[in-house]
Amino acid sequence: MSKTETEAPRENAASGTHPAMEVKTALAGFLSDFNKFQADVKSRLTKQEDRLTMIDRKNMTIANRPALSQHAEIEAPHKKAFSAYLRTGDDDGLRGLSLEGKALNTAVSADGGYLVDPRTADTISGVLRDASSIRAIANVVHVESTAFDVLVDHTDIGAGWASETGSQSETDTPQVERISIPLHELSALPKASQRLLDDSAFDVEDWLAHRIADKFARSEGSAFISGNGVDKPKGFLSYATVDNEIWSWGSLGYIPTGANGEFNAINPADAVVDLVYALGARYRANASFVMNSKTAGAVRKMKDADGRFLWSDGLAAGEPARLMGYRVLIAEDMPDIAADATAIAFGDFHAGYTVAERPDLRILRDPFSAKPHVLFYATKRVGGDVSDFAAIKLLKFASS
Repeated sequence: MSKTETEAPRENAASGTHPAMEVKTALAGFLSDFNKFQADVKSRLTKQEDRLTMIDRKNMTIANRPALSQHAEIEAPHKKAFSAYLRTGDDDGLRGLSLEGKALNTAVSADGGYLVDPRTADTISGVLRDASSIRAIANVVHVESTAFDVLVDHTDIGAGWASETGSQSETDTPQVERISIPLHELSALPKASQRLLDDSAFDVEDWLAHRIADKFARSEGSAFISGNGVDKPKGFLSYATVDNEIWSWGSLGYIPTGANGEFNAINPADAVVDLVYALGARYRANASFVMNSKTAGAVRKMKDADGRFLWSDGLAAGEPARLMGYRVLIAEDMPDIAADATAIAFGDFHAGYTVAERPDLRILRDPFSAKPHVLFYATKRVGGDVSDFAAIKLLKFASS
């Protein structure tokens, strides 16, 4: 045995420690630390359980509260973002939404304009369609450009009978005319107080949609009938009118009533019958009368030779009234009965008048110009013009 091996037990004995005692001490320290760790874990779990219990109780309390509205629902991301923009001007939600989103139709332009969200746009379009406007019976097209061109062939190809050996003479060549319908900017500027917008119970989208729709419908209705074409659509009554006997392309033909400023006193209904049959047969199948309420009140009193009313109300709810079997559109922008007034129009307006519009509606929020109110500058581009002068005839309250 070496000297080192014999001296090691003596040194341990001299120091008063033993290997078994060291292991026992270390094990006791480890168990003490583990017990502390275990107690700490249990304490944390207990606190977490208490916290979850409190959250569950709070959620149950909220769930049991009556809803602010019977139609309360979780908003779609694009709707919440658009509503936030209208209420506070916060556009972070709009900028964070992808244009490729599945249920998204919101875009951001470089100048700070925003396309209205799908729900609002649908509401506005619905109100415009339901309004008493030429739009309801006209040809409405959506375009992405600044104008819409209509190609019209209003002449006929010449034809003639030929014999087997006889010479052939040259026939007339049809002429195609281009009618360009420029788009003009229609705008509305409704306003609301910031306090009203801050009210969570206030449906800002529904309010904005109906305010804009009402303004647009009234402006469109007037322009489609009598607009001069300068920064607005050109109405069909803005064109020159001539007696239907000498009618030519580029003007509208009229039938006189035979009395200045009124119907003929002897046979007032004759003028209405003449108006119907002044229109070509291929247009009459889809034709409509257009007049205002005051004129309709006079017309609906008319009777034929057998004492039957020419006017008949719709048999079903929502069905338009009929005059001589043809639909009647009540458009308040039509002129009243007066001397030389063309107060009644009759024609196939789907063929005769075209409304061109861009499908997007832009909303710009302005919280500065009318403090403490917030202005909403809404713009839409729309145009309109006669596309077939043969498809519309007028009744003129004149002797000739």
